[in-house]
Amino acid sequence: MSIEIKISNRLIPYKLAIKYMNSRVNDLKKGKNKELLWILEHPKTYTAGIRSKKNEVIDKKIKIINTNRGGKITLHNPGQKIIYFVLNLNNRKKDIRNLVLQLEKSVIEFLKIYKIKSFADRKKIGIWVKNKKISAIGIKVSGWIAYHGVSINIKNNLKDYKKILPCGLDNFDVTSLENEGKKNIKKINYNLKKIFIKNFKKI
Repeated sequence: MSIEIKISNRLIPYKLAIKYMNSRVNDLKKGKNKELLWILEHPKTYTAGIRSKKNEVIDKKIKIINTNRGGKITLHNPGQKIIYFVLNLNNRKKDIRNLVLQLEKSVIEFLKIYKIKSFADRKKIGIWVKNKKISAIGIKVSGWIAYHGVSINIKNNLKDYKKILPCGLDNFDVTSLENEGKKNIKKINYNLKKIFIKNFKKI
């Protein structure tokens, strides 16, 4: 299956990225255009999924963008990699569980390259390093077109999380590759592209 791969080296505003993905979703529904893998970073942005609640916002002064993805409230900021995708499950396995499994496997395999041991937690959602969350996953499926994506904390400002309950979870901390002592992090985009494309073949 043909997948367009986009890698953006400048910060992409969240709403612009979502508009682009929605356009690609509509194209695929009409049998036009290719599937998409897009690796990028956002300016500091707080977004709320369809299951988020008001008490998850600690600092009431921050601006929240409501989205149609699954999940709760989360943060995107510079130094955090976003892996967006638009996949046509009509031409693949119509298996949402398998889609989530392959996304989780991709993050775990990526972190393993940098000697970070991680695991998926279905109850708390996302990928964890010990008791700290390092990656969030949010998906939306419309007409068997799956989209939205995965975020992985690389070397972003973790203090920005203090203004929310990340993914609605209290008493849990967040971490990043840098926070786990990985200072010289190379070939990030290359490794993300290689791993996600490999595991997309299993979807």
